Amino acid sequence: MWKECSRLSFRPLNTLPHPKNCFRALCCKGPPPARPEYDLVCIGLTGSGKTSLLSKLCSESPENVVSTTGFSIKAVPFQNAILNVKELGGADNIRKYWSRYYQGSQGVIFVLDSASSEDDLETARNELHSALQHPQLCTLPFLILANHQDKPAARSVQELQSKSGTEAGSRVEIVVVYQNGKWRTWETTQAGWSYLGRR
Repeated sequence: MWKECSRLSFRPLNTLPHPKNCFRALCCKGPPPARPEYDLVCIGLTGSGKTSLLSKLCSESPENVVSTTGFSIKAVPFQNAILNVKELGGADNIRKYWSRYYQGSQGVIFVLDSASSEDDLETARNELHSALQHPQLCTLPFLILANHQDKPAARSVQELQSKSGTEAGSRVEIVVVYQNGKWRTWETTQAGWSYLGRR
């Protein structure tokens, strides 16, 4: 090392490597490889918590969260990937347009209100199965996020699995997400994203 430095010291200045290049060569391994990006679509009925969940994942303030009336796109960063999540509004007059935004999706997130009424749960079930059977989504993995588990009327994952008509081991996975100060965002959703990645 010292011999190399001595040899370099006698070279004309205009032939020496730029100091920045020397520093990079000796001390750096170059920029880290770019994280892969995946395009996901996030659907669910109004009030299921889609916007709140994505805001939390993006480390945004949960205050003044307003339900999405059309669609929004958020880049959700994880250690090994970036998820470009397209959230679609869940109101009655918007759901009929969901299919227009499915193209190019590599996975589906369905946010479900665990404590919803039986009528809303049945509506959510119908929308879920409609998406599962859609030609542009029928081969993709689905991650169901069971939200509002901290509410007294919340159903267990087993109940939701039964009522939603999904089977364990299929291309559908259900994980639990808490709200109201009981978020398990990084525990549960990372497991869910890993599931999407394995598919």
